[in-house]
Amino acid sequence: VQLQASGGGLVQTGGSLALSCEASVRIYGMGWFRQAPGKEREFVAAITWIGEATDYADSVKGRFTISRDMAKNTVYLQMNSLKLEDTADYYCVGSRRYQRVIFPGRVDYWGLGTEVTVSS
Repeated sequence: VQLQASGGGLVQTGGSLALSCEASVRIYGMGWFRQAPGKEREFVAAITWIGEATDYADSVKGRFTISRDMAKNTVYLQMNSLKLEDTADYYCVGSRRYQRVIFPGRVDYWGLGTEVTVSS
């Protein structure tokens, strides 16, 4: 199983970026984690099989939106009102089980990170 993420880049504070991640097969739970320099990897957002439920870290609620296109096996992360502290490598994740990937222990598949840098 491969998860191919794209969309990272450099943006100023208050700006927006959209990440996308295409899975090579259909995956039940999908989501995003991130890891900032010198910090541990943390949960960002998750979405269930048909998108009926979403979860967000408190730090991104109201600013980030996760969605998915089942036909394309793709999950998206729209990031608005970006802050300096959003700077990190963002990882697309997935689970072969019907569950919300809000903990690393629920993740079966990790994609390569895509870098997001927010500058002042």
